[in-house]
Amino acid sequence: MRRLLVCLFLLLPLSAAAQTQADETALWAALRDGGHVALIRHALAPGTGDPPGFRVDDCRTQRNLSPAGQAQARAIGERFRANGIDSAAVFSSQWCRCLDTARELALGEITPFAGLNSFFAGRGDEAQHTRAARALIAEQASGQHPLVLVTHQVNITALSGVFPAAGEIIVMRVDGNTLRLAGQIRTSL
Repeated sequence: MRRLLVCLFLLLPLSAAAQTQADETALWAALRDGGHVALIRHALAPGTGDPPGFRVDDCRTQRNLSPAGQAQARAIGERFRANGIDSAAVFSSQWCRCLDTARELALGEITPFAGLNSFFAGRGDEAQHTRAARALIAEQASGQHPLVLVTHQVNITALSGVFPAAGEIIVMRVDGNTLRLAGQIRTSL
């Protein structure tokens, strides 16, 4: 009996890993099939917020992707392609770290969208940005291509209730004007 319990205990991590893989496979299928949106927090950009003198039209005044962040974004794009998504309708915050993440994904044309801009530290109105993002999702979610939004932690948390890591993909099911969390796809270097 003791041996059986030890074996079962040792198998639990394998079972959890298999379940995680099955869940992730289902999330990729949902993104391919439509009715879902991928919310991606920009890739690694060291620091928090933006420096004094921030200007949305000048990347030199912003916190930008590190070389590791650029590599992370390329790897995320490869994961999309490895899971059957070669192109997507891609919308991005106007912040350089989001636009650069979207470019490195290499999933298609990128449309900058002010409703995805950060409202961290009083940079914008949370309710207004969230309404604009929800309207965009409702309008675009039933399109021909999967929908990918590259944005910031605060925006994703407002839409999903999840605090994502850099580069994490939050998959939301779109039910009319309602968003429901379908799951998370973690990305790491």
